[in-house]
Amino acid sequence: MNKAELISAVAEKAELSKKDAEKAVTAVLDTIVENVANGEEIRIVGFGTFERRERKERSGVDPRTKERITIAASNVPAFKAGKAFKDAVDKK
Repeated sequence: MNKAELISAVAEKAELSKKDAEKAVTAVLDTIVENVANGEEIRIVGFGTFERRERKERSGVDPRTKERITIAASNVPAFKAGKAFKDAVDKK
């Protein structure tokens, strides 16, 4: 499912116009991205938790040259599914 299909599904389930559903979906996604980028955790009970995790500097190998390289430290987004979400997926 892509974003357009998600918007259509939300519009149908919530009985909204596609335009209103698009605004709602976009607002939710933008809010999650902004807050996680600022280091905040977003916890939606039953669904899951969005957070920012720090990756430490590490060494690796350049696949083209086989030369050892250092991979810089970085921040990455992470999602951990909640129990209700996990249970719903396991039943299918």
